[in-house]
Amino acid sequence: MASSPTPVRTQMIEAREPPDQRRGVLGWLRANLFSGPLNSLVSIVTIALLVRLLWPFLEWSLFDADWLGSSRDACSGDGACWVFISARFESIVYGFYPEAARWRVDLVFAMLAVLIAWLALPRLPAKPWVGLFALVGFPVIAYFLLVGGHFGLMDVPTREWGGLMLTLTVAVVGIVGSLPIGVLLALGRRSTMPLVKGVSVIFIEFWRGVPLITVLFMASVMLPLFVPSEIEFDKLLRALIGIMFFWSAYMAEVVRGGLQAIDKGQNEAGQALGLSYWQRMGLIILPQALKLVIPGIVNTFISLFKDTSLVLIIGLFDLLAIIRAGLTDTDWLGFAMEGYVFAALVYWVFCFSMSRYSQYIERRLHTGHKR
Repeated sequence: MASSPTPVRTQMIEAREPPDQRRGVLGWLRANLFSGPLNSLVSIVTIALLVRLLWPFLEWSLFDADWLGSSRDACSGDGACWVFISARFESIVYGFYPEAARWRVDLVFAMLAVLIAWLALPRLPAKPWVGLFALVGFPVIAYFLLVGGHFGLMDVPTREWGGLMLTLTVAVVGIVGSLPIGVLLALGRRSTMPLVKGVSVIFIEFWRGVPLITVLFMASVMLPLFVPSEIEFDKLLRALIGIMFFWSAYMAEVVRGGLQAIDKGQNEAGQALGLSYWQRMGLIILPQALKLVIPGIVNTFISLFKDTSLVLIIGLFDLLAIIRAGLTDTDWLGFAMEGYVFAALVYWVFCFSMSRYSQYIERRLHTGHKR
């Protein structure tokens, strides 16, 4: 049986507009802000409102601001007095850390920056070994450098820590500690063993049902009552333990959401291959689950970083507390706005950096199941 002939179009296709080949700033503006009459009108009104609202702030913070000097006498204009920040910059960064030993803090900051850059930048060699050093070697080195008392280093008790170094210490320890604990709690909550599941559920619901301020008070005041009198817990150590346990409960729920999103066929496929439970979790389930919940994990990290300011209530002077303490100095009364704006800027830089890096990881790992 002969097949019917393939239809052939005999009419010319109507002419269409050529694609827009413009690139750069003008092409982006036309495509995103001025693609049509309504879009152009909304963009113009929005830009006008932003200029109307932001211009006075820019005049105060940049154009009319005073930048150079060592005392409030250098602040004679109507703008911001950033001399307050520059004059107290060392105390903002180091707190009450002895001046002769601040090189140790600088060394720890430099090591941390190098490790983060090495792990964040693509195509750098030996990332597994660098990651292992960051998790095992760096905390030990940082402890001996910051605390001292060994290898001829002057002992610096944690009550003299403060400022940005204390904020970063609490944030880094809380982030590094809460993630693995949260993963274990999430696995425990989904376990088929009643005892393991019950303990995990009680732990998660208890810590999620208590405010962080209460946790810090309990860690500072109540915890010493439940340990032998000869055991002395450092105040900072107690705060770190409380913060890790508190945020690990939230992290567990984030990870559990990722585990529930994985089809059970993945686990059954691992069983068919003869893999043990931990092999299935480590090689098949958890890598997929953690990729799915990267936004939730980073959101928890950002909340943890901002909540480090609550350690003030137990007598630890973090970045915000050091700035507030500087505002009580009679030589600098009346410059609260500059201090709070600077603190907000520092918090925003760290939180925005974590957010942008998480988006980079999502794009690199193709997270989100884009169609």
